[in-house]
Amino acid sequence: MMISKKILPFLTIAALAAGLSLSASGQAPGGQPPGAQEQPDQVDQLAQMVGLSDEQQSEIRGLIDEISPQIEELQGNIQVLQEALQEQSGADFDEAEIRETAGELGELTGEITALSVILQSKVDGIFTDEQRQTLEDLERQQQEMQQQQMQQQMQQQMQQQMQQQEQPPQQP
Repeated sequence: MMISKKILPFLTIAALAAGLSLSASGQAPGGQPPGAQEQPDQVDQLAQMVGLSDEQQSEIRGLIDEISPQIEELQGNIQVLQEALQEQSGADFDEAEIRETAGELGELTGEITALSVILQSKVDGIFTDEQRQTLEDLERQQQEMQQQQMQQQMQQQMQQQMQQQEQPPQQP
């Protein structure tokens, strides 16, 4: 049984992002200085949702720590390429140069995607079948809630449109 393909990427990438931002800023989880009251990070939240053991949490954190430096380096390179593309734009642009830079940017983005999928797959291997089922159940609940919210928003928009149509046009 595979883990939910929508919730796991969110959780693993969120956990990865939390790890990256913390290592870059030198702050404790929750964006606070070291020693401050700590908020639960994404791995802690995942642990609470599905009942991860301490060993599972440690394995997931290890995976994030392993992949984070690679992601950070790629993100830095991406930023440089995006800045280069900005500098290359303008009335006197060089199409070949823009295409080359954009191609490099695409390769780096693809590598980040590959690392994210690899991380997702490795994390999936850490979960038990019961934990995967719990995540699938949570995803189903989340989808139902989103669907209900969308229906409510559509109903509100329709009501607003009907009210606007019922109002006579104002004369100057």
